[in-house]
Amino acid sequence: MKAFWQAGGILALAAGFFLVGCGSGVAEQPMAKVAAQQGQEDFPSFRAVDLQGNEVTKEIFAQKKITVVNIWGTFCPPCIGEMPELGDWARNMPADAQLIGIVCDVMDRQDAGSIGTAKKILGEAGAEFVNLVPDEAIMEYLEGVEAVPTTIFVNSEGKVVGSPVVGADVEAYKAFVRKYLHE
Repeated sequence: MKAFWQAGGILALAAGFFLVGCGSGVAEQPMAKVAAQQGQEDFPSFRAVDLQGNEVTKEIFAQKKITVVNIWGTFCPPCIGEMPELGDWARNMPADAQLIGIVCDVMDRQDAGSIGTAKKILGEAGAEFVNLVPDEAIMEYLEGVEAVPTTIFVNSEGKVVGSPVVGADVEAYKAFVRKYLHE
């Protein structure tokens, strides 16, 4: 029964992203609003897997000074459209920065269809950075995300910093990382 409700929640989230629009425009939303919606300032602790099935935890953030977290969906043309540029940037990021993705419309580790679609999109785009299958904690966090792509920034302590960027705007992501690393 829990799996039924979780699947229903994920479908509702995906439908909500679709109805709101997947974010072809660019806007900034104050992080305080997102944090208030989610009741936290920290990115939640999680135990998820990447698209290859490797376990990933919140400890991934400790590996770099700043992590760019791109929340995207396989149903979203702007998300798919920015993947080649994100893949290129991931290969050329500063040494103390990293990029990870969260595929918001993958139901769980057994969702072979959506995982396959995500892998195909990433492969065709040459986007070889880590992409997570959301666990329950990440799915709860995503309830505060109104559209995709939404990109947030997480420091090495697991705290969300700056303002999220709603919409496909790789230049805005890069500008934030440059500013953050030089503060």
